[in-house]
Amino acid sequence: MIILGIESSAHTFGVGVVRDEPPHILADVRFVYKPKTGGIHPKEASQYFMSNAPEAVKEALSKAGVKVRDLDGIAVALGPGMGPCLRVGATLARAMASYYGKPLIPVNHALAHVEIGKMLFSFKNPLIVYLSGGNTLIASFSEGRYRIFGETLDISLGNFLDTLARELGIAPPYVVSGLHQIDRCAQNGKNFIELPYVVKGQDVSFSGLLTAALKLYKSSRAELSDICYSAREIAYSAIIEVSERALAHTGNKEVLVVGGVASSPVLRSKFEVMSRLRGVELGIVPPQYAVDNGVMIAWTGLLLLKHGVHVRPEEAYVRQRWKLDQVDVPWLARTNSSGS
Repeated sequence: MIILGIESSAHTFGVGVVRDEPPHILADVRFVYKPKTGGIHPKEASQYFMSNAPEAVKEALSKAGVKVRDLDGIAVALGPGMGPCLRVGATLARAMASYYGKPLIPVNHALAHVEIGKMLFSFKNPLIVYLSGGNTLIASFSEGRYRIFGETLDISLGNFLDTLARELGIAPPYVVSGLHQIDRCAQNGKNFIELPYVVKGQDVSFSGLLTAALKLYKSSRAELSDICYSAREIAYSAIIEVSERALAHTGNKEVLVVGGVASSPVLRSKFEVMSRLRGVELGIVPPQYAVDNGVMIAWTGLLLLKHGVHVRPEEAYVRQRWKLDQVDVPWLARTNSSGS
């Protein structure tokens, strides 16, 4: 089975081609929108996607060495994400599926991050720690779906880091050579400053930390590097705390960290210590596949199609707030709902 996947939920228009026999990944093509200032501008990003979408598909098919007629299905991310961006991918996928008579497979972007990680590490039933620009949550599989045991109460970890870097005047670009600018700035920090640390059960909050850090910066009462160091340590420590609490609650023996923020080497080291102390196996998706990409959409689409999940093109609706725990996961339905 060969599936083409289209990702367009935020800043990346990605097209991936996968198959169900090793090597699984046949092609991985990405066109990344980079705003000149500030964060992502959905209208500008969608226009960038429209300009590059045909070339992305053409290049992916060429690299995979297949024609559209060779495909068994076309998968597309329909949410969550930015509406204008998602609609570009959805429109292209609908057109291709209709014209070529191929099954159209609706994929949840968050689920795709999880499944590509499980494929890379051969994990069966991990605790999911999903950290990205738009999401921060802790989840585990139970009774047919991934259930969310904790999440951010306001802004995501990625949003916190990007906004802090932008307001401190040290970004964009936010990530250079795999290291976030906040991590880079924090390398010279020597003094820890007390800032808000908010953990409520298995939920976290970063808006108060962001406000306090920026207020301290504007007051000129602390070194920039010390502010970055303190804010980063507090934010990362909160994630580790809720992850460890979730492990105690669920009994999972594997931890899978997914999403773009997972690439931080500092956060990785903290997860390594926590996992070693808890006696669990750790998998952190490598930067190449931790960020948005078409491969993860194609792979999840392959799993869905194998279980009969596809829709008519006119039913492929964009769902900007399509949460992970709203998606049925048929290939795990018969597994144990807790533990490994």
